[in-house]
Amino acid sequence: MLDIKFVRNNPEIVKENIRKKFQDEKLPMVDEVIEMDVELRAAKTRGDELRNNRNVVSRQIGALMKSGNKEEAEEVKKQVTAMAEELEALEAREAVLEEEIKKRMMVIPNIIDPSVPVGKDDSENVEIERFGEPVVPEWEIPYHVDIMESMDGIDLDSARRTSGNGFYYLKGDIARLHSSILSYARDFMIGKGFTYYIPPFMIHGDVVKGVMSFTEMENMMYKIEGEDLYLIGTSEHSMIGKFIDQLLDKDELPQTLTSYSPCFRKEVGAHGIEERGVYRIHQFEKQEMVVVCEPEDSPKWFDILWQNTVEFFRTLDIPVRTLECCSGDLADLKVKSLDVEAWSPRQQKYFEVGSCSNLGDAQARRLGIRVRDKENGNYFPHTLNNTCVAPPRMLIAFLENNLKADGTVSIPKALQPYMGGQEKLVPKK
Repeated sequence: MLDIKFVRNNPEIVKENIRKKFQDEKLPMVDEVIEMDVELRAAKTRGDELRNNRNVVSRQIGALMKSGNKEEAEEVKKQVTAMAEELEALEAREAVLEEEIKKRMMVIPNIIDPSVPVGKDDSENVEIERFGEPVVPEWEIPYHVDIMESMDGIDLDSARRTSGNGFYYLKGDIARLHSSILSYARDFMIGKGFTYYIPPFMIHGDVVKGVMSFTEMENMMYKIEGEDLYLIGTSEHSMIGKFIDQLLDKDELPQTLTSYSPCFRKEVGAHGIEERGVYRIHQFEKQEMVVVCEPEDSPKWFDILWQNTVEFFRTLDIPVRTLECCSGDLADLKVKSLDVEAWSPRQQKYFEVGSCSNLGDAQARRLGIRVRDKENGNYFPHTLNNTCVAPPRMLIAFLENNLKADGTVSIPKALQPYMGGQEKLVPKK
């Protein structure tokens, strides 16, 4: 959510930003906000005048009564009553205006960074850099579910019976591999100086509205029936939410946090072979990075976060590339975003395994997170988040890139301690 003062003083910048995001239907909202803001400020000014006048006139009533001027006192009382009625109407109008302004401000997109390429959708995202050599082996790479089944490591049929499409049972070495990757990611991030958290997996509605746009909320979140609770789609929601309505001291920044959680999402694709298996599912687990920092430090932390993910994947012998998300692919709260994609030798293309985002002060403003500054006034910090790793999707890249011609899967040295010293996975079927 933008600062209303910024919108008031820079309407054309706000409109041009909306155009860059190809959301022209939101352009009228800028003028509507400005018009209602003018009316709201006028109503507040008139309300303050009425309150001051009412206090002055109310004191006159007592003096008139004491001096015996009852008729004059009654006339003054009528003035007070009229002021009270006007004030009541003004306050009601203020409440309506504030709600209407907020409704629009919540959907006017954040100002994107000047470095963000302009484009309509993810097809116009821009490749930045590749890390590791993408290899296509001489032997055929099976579909990832087939690799897992060869290890007797997945049961989709039972999951469909218990839960429906978009769920899975992992077992044996594949289940252990899944957990090992998360444990390694936890220790990897702790080694980077981040504080490890296991957060609540359900959050209140006011936190949901603070951390994401309404469109994202509608498309992603599962609501607990009859309660003001939502299942988190990522631990970022809980981790940023922990600071709601908090006043932080400057020496508490930066907050560098890494969190594990299961994640729950409505979305599930069924539009082709690459959407089957465990690529897009209703539940998964993830190791996340979250930073709350000084505004001027957020570009630096943005680079640190995505570089952590690249380094993590390279220690597991997985080639990756980075993509700069274009304007039309950015969620409304984001200032800048970069995707990390892993190489799929079977598909001979890259696919998304993580996303790094700088949200500026948008989440902090929505959630009321401030930094104490006695000299210059309190201000909003910036928030950032990034995926370290999110199996089981990451398992696809791991299995394909570490698969050998004999059907075994090699385990990189970094992961071997978490797998009980195993150097490879051997097919059981």
